[in-house]
This record gives sequence, C-alpha cells and structure tokens, in this order.
Amino acid sequence: MSEQIFDSDWYGSDLSEAEFATLAVRAGQRRTPETEHAEPIFTTSSYVFKSAADAAARFAGDIPGNVYSRYTNPTVRTFEERIAALEKGEQAVATASGMAAILSTCMALLKAGDHIVCSRSVFGTTTNIFDKVLRKFAIDTTFVDLVNIESWQAAIKPNTKMLFLETPSNPLSETADIRQLAELAHQHDALLVVDNCFCTPALQQPLTLGADVVVHSATKFLDGQGRCVGGVAVGRSELMNEVLGVIRTAGPCMSPFNAWVFLKGLETLSLRMERHCSNTLALAEWLAQQPGIKTVHYAGLTSHPQHELAKQQQKAFGGVLSFEVTGGKAEAWQFIDATKVVSITANLGDAKTTITHPATTTHCRLSPEDRANAGIKDSLIRVAVGLEAIDDLKADMARGLAAINK
Repeated sequence: MSEQIFDSDWYGSDLSEAEFATLAVRAGQRRTPETEHAEPIFTTSSYVFKSAADAAARFAGDIPGNVYSRYTNPTVRTFEERIAALEKGEQAVATASGMAAILSTCMALLKAGDHIVCSRSVFGTTTNIFDKVLRKFAIDTTFVDLVNIESWQAAIKPNTKMLFLETPSNPLSETADIRQLAELAHQHDALLVVDNCFCTPALQQPLTLGADVVVHSATKFLDGQGRCVGGVAVGRSELMNEVLGVIRTAGPCMSPFNAWVFLKGLETLSLRMERHCSNTLALAEWLAQQPGIKTVHYAGLTSHPQHELAKQQQKAFGGVLSFEVTGGKAEAWQFIDATKVVSITANLGDAKTTITHPATTTHCRLSPEDRANAGIKDSLIRVAVGLEAIDDLKADMARGLAAINK
C-alpha cells in the first residue's frame, strides 16, 4: 500500500489542492502501460517478482510493491487512496464489509483489559460487536447517551482507550458534537472513532474536526446503488498500518471487483448526496404535517434538537429519516405494507428509496430494554430516501398513511 495519495507523474499536475468533486473522480488512479482511461480491475491473487531477492524484499517490506491480493491489490489501493483523499486522511484500509472495518479497527487498536465508551445510538450489529464479541476478549464497553456530553465524561475510566459513535445516528438522526468529543477523548489519551456512513465525506469530514479514525460501510452511500458489500477505515498512517496488519493476517479484505464498483460510486457521490438530501428534507417537512405521524426524526427540521449543531458540522442533513406513527408495531407494519414504490429492505444509501421497521429488523437483536434506551420504538419507521421524483415518494407515503388512518 502506498501512503502517497496523489501521484503527479500520472496526471501531469498535482491534485493535492483539488476540490472534492475532482478528487472523487481522479484521486488515486495510476494508469498502466495500456494507458486505460477507466480504472482497471486487477483480478489476480498473486504477483510475479523479478527475482528471488525482489520477492524477499517485498515480503519483508524493504521495498514497495504488490505481494498478495489479501493486502496489496492495485484496484483496492486506488479506492483506498481516493476515499482517504475525500476524508482528508493520511491513509485508508479497505475491508470486506462495514462491520469488518469496525472490528478490524478495534482488534488493531485495542487489547485485553481496555475499555470503550460507545453511543447507545449505533447500528444494532455494532452494539453486538462491542457488547458480545469484544467482551469475549476482555474488552468492555459502556453505552451512553449520544448527545449528553456529561454521560460520556462520567463513563470514562482509567483504561478507556476508545470513544465510538455514529453521527447522525441510526435511525433517529441524533447529532453529536464531534469536536467536543474529540477533545474529551484526547484529554484521556483515548481515540475517537466516528462512523460516517450516513453523511459520507461529501457532507461531513470528522477527521478535520479532531476524530482519529473514520469508518464506513461502503455498501451504503459510497456505492450508492446497492450492488456490493464493503467497508473502509481512514486515519493517520500510524493507526492505519496497525489496521492493515489485522487485514493482512486475519484476511477480511475487500475484493478487487467490489473496490472497482465503489470507485464508480465515488465518482457521483457529491451529485447523489445533493439529491438524497433535498428529497429527504422535502419528505420530512411533508410528513411532519400529516395526520397519523407523531414525530419525524431528521436533523434538517428546525424542530430537531440538534438542528443548529448539524448545520455547523455538516454541509447538509443526509438522506435518512425516521418517523413514529400513531399506534404500535401493527400500525407501522400496515404503513410499510401499503407502500408500492419504495422497497421494503433494511439496506440504505441506495438510488432506490427503502423502508424498514428497525425494531424487528436492524435492531431486532437488541434486548427490549436496549431498544427502549436507544429510542427504537415499535411505532418507528425508517426511510432511506433515494433519487426518485419527490412527488412520487410523497404519494407512496400517502398510501401508508391511508392504511393507518382508516
């Protein structure tokens, strides 16, 4: 893996001062002697060395170069360097999934006896990693209220080594002050890790606000069309080299084909996020006025408790909202089943709008108590708003409302 994000020899000019949209299209690419315009897919497991001495030097890390595609592949490297450029990080490490990025980061940067403070408003599977998987290896976690800085402060112990959060949160769109949490983490010699899946670097760059590591499920908005599964961690090279060591040894690596798909997704990321955000805000404002809707959770609404904070640290408010219907699970399911255009699936970040019932899908493995603490009610519905015409989406939500307002 190269630590150099920009290679002017291949472009004829330096991209280090390029703007986001340009980096999303061009950063990280190295053309081969075939002079291809699009990035190639290197579907190879291994590489040929010039000599036995060359092989030994590459395996030892004495000279740069490809060794084995579990941890050195040109297509994966291009994706890593491009997302690092977009997040303004020194280095990125691609993984087989978003959960692999989180687990690999923890395995690389923590050890038995360490302690994590984690927001309780994270993806359900993330909670399971911290609460069940890592506990087997004597790494304990305390879960706290995302937006209550006092709860974070009170949870820190002498052995706390990591603070972890998603912002905006899934699915309530709660927004944490990244800069404040970074300062708190560093006061206690801990790392701040931010899941930036909902915003992407097109809307928010946590590393510039003091975070140490950013993780993504590339499966979501980075891809943008629901085609592949992948993840990535971004941060300082000293930290990312540790994560790379886990990937090299344990093997949860990204496939070259998936990396190529994500590269294509990054090319349109800024354009897509503009449409996701405008559609979501329009739908949130419309839903908030409808009978049968108790509450709409979206930081773009002025009624949202963290609206002003979100305006300060995000360029826009993202493509995911949630809302509570009058009633409980039965009414939520009736609403969902009455829709005809949107897709009933738990994935998000797709060009196609998706709808799901978090309590019985994404957060179903949490205990009822943990779901209650995280604000995941039986009446809650999450919508990841896609790129369709907004009037068609409103009409589809109206079908759901008609089903519960009989």
